[in-house]
Amino acid sequence: MKKFIYSITIVMFFLFIFVPTQSMAKSITLSYSSFFPPTHIQAKIAESWCKEVAKQTDGRVKVNFYPGQTLTKAPQTYEAIVDGIADIGTSALAYTQGRFPVMASMDLPFGYPSGVAATAVANKLYNKMQPEEFSQTKVLFFNAHGPGYIHTRNEPVKTLEDLKGKRIRSTGMSANVVEALGATPVSMAMPDTYQALQRGVVDGSIHPVEVNKGWNMGEVVDFATVTDATAYTTTFFVVMNKDKWNSIDSKDQKAIEKINKEWARKHGEAWDSSDEEGMEFFKNQGGEIIELTENQSQKWQGAVEPVFENYIEKLNERGLDGEAIISYIENKLEAYK
Repeated sequence: MKKFIYSITIVMFFLFIFVPTQSMAKSITLSYSSFFPPTHIQAKIAESWCKEVAKQTDGRVKVNFYPGQTLTKAPQTYEAIVDGIADIGTSALAYTQGRFPVMASMDLPFGYPSGVAATAVANKLYNKMQPEEFSQTKVLFFNAHGPGYIHTRNEPVKTLEDLKGKRIRSTGMSANVVEALGATPVSMAMPDTYQALQRGVVDGSIHPVEVNKGWNMGEVVDFATVTDATAYTTTFFVVMNKDKWNSIDSKDQKAIEKINKEWARKHGEAWDSSDEEGMEFFKNQGGEIIELTENQSQKWQGAVEPVFENYIEKLNERGLDGEAIISYIENKLEAYK
């Protein structure tokens, strides 16, 4: 009898110690850093992802959302995820030019028709190429905005000649586009752009139409030169610290992976709906749309051709197949045009 009681006591002891430990091991609270202000649609979609993760994992994975660069600055976000300063983060590939050569190919002026198209192609490209450049983190998904256009203050841009001497705020690949078109690119993150335009530090900005409302840029620009010939996108990553990802139970990892696919699409759709709102806001502020003539569109398209050629050469120099990467994007994008 004593031996039996002793055995039961031992079992109960280990159950008391072990079971709560296991339960605690399956629960985790994460931080998610975003540079988008809390009122921006992309911040709202990201925050809804956090809530969905908690819901689908029965509260075992909780995510605290930090918008507006309150946790990390946009250009430092990726390194912050690698170092564990934040657990999850989103930022633009363009803010760390040269760091992500394969995925940054997405930002070339392919003539993107929508955010849905750009987002779908970005995720297809990553899944196809599995580039080494993101090996330090767990990639959750990518999303990308709709067509980016040149916006200016005071003077409209109707021809290539009109761009000469103008200082245009840009980032990453869009800076190469601006330079190829004959203007002077000024590298600047979106959170700094409003005041730069307001104070005349720059004469314009190259950005998607949604920015006119999402970042209130429609208040400080007067003209938008709309052309599909050189429409670019900016691709955004959503990545997670590898150790934190590996600490999540496999069942919950599968749930999150499923959510990621759905939310990538939601981000793309949000970019497009906010483009419509941005256009309405821009016009309500007195903004004027400039549509290029067919002749000018051809000139603009010809002007940016060297941007593609130079980037393919840079990819090749890094041991990557530049032609294959660019061709893959072009082929996948055709389905959306």
